[in-house]
Amino acid sequence: MTREKVEEIVNDFLVNEIEVDADKITPDANLKTDLGIDSLDFVDIVVIVEKNFGFKIKAEEMQGVQTLAQFYDYIQSKI
Repeated sequence: MTREKVEEIVNDFLVNEIEVDADKITPDANLKTDLGIDSLDFVDIVVIVEKNFGFKIKAEEMQGVQTLAQFYDYIQSKI
């Protein structure tokens, strides 16, 4: 799967499932402070990632992931 496809899928579920404002979605956006993703949203993200990409997110692997670009990289490294 291409990086562009990963970004498209992630951005789509952030807007449609997590209800993030599309204008805020940029690669350097901080997941917590800029996009407002909290622990409850993260539970939804785990389910959505498993459904769309076929792997489970491990919390310890996400500790260094702060920006959307880092999240794309994390997903890309797992698929």
